[in-house]
Amino acid sequence: MTRTPIAVSLYEQDYLLWIEDIVHKLRNRDIEGLDFDNLIEEIEDLGRSDKRELENRLAELLEHILKRNYVNMTDCYRGWVESIIKQRIGIRKLLKNSPSLKPYFSQVFDEAYADALKIVRNGYPQCEFPDKWPFSCDIEAMLNVDFWE
Repeated sequence: MTRTPIAVSLYEQDYLLWIEDIVHKLRNRDIEGLDFDNLIEEIEDLGRSDKRELENRLAELLEHILKRNYVNMTDCYRGWVESIIKQRIGIRKLLKNSPSLKPYFSQVFDEAYADALKIVRNGYPQCEFPDKWPFSCDIEAMLNVDFWE
């Protein structure tokens, strides 16, 4: 009994080569040659990637703001504030490039806070952290206000 080899698409064989092939076909308006299924999947994933980045940056921002406010370890303040600044810069850039993510910021805020709270409570069980975010969760406030001053 002979086995028929399973056809492996270029997408599965060599992702970079597939990208180059798709770009070439798009530039040449070769609609017939496009791998629509994988192309659609990749474009959808781009949007999910931005959302994941926003969620991760927001959770880390909240985590370090909580640490800066509620953990009495003055030697660590500088590092936490640097992380806060980095996350704020990253979120600003992300929102500048994809302004349609602004409503998503509010949608995922509570979940990001719950994630940050779990991390800080695990790492600093001796500290009391509020069950609900005690400050403004407005985007502008989150990106500009030093809640510890």
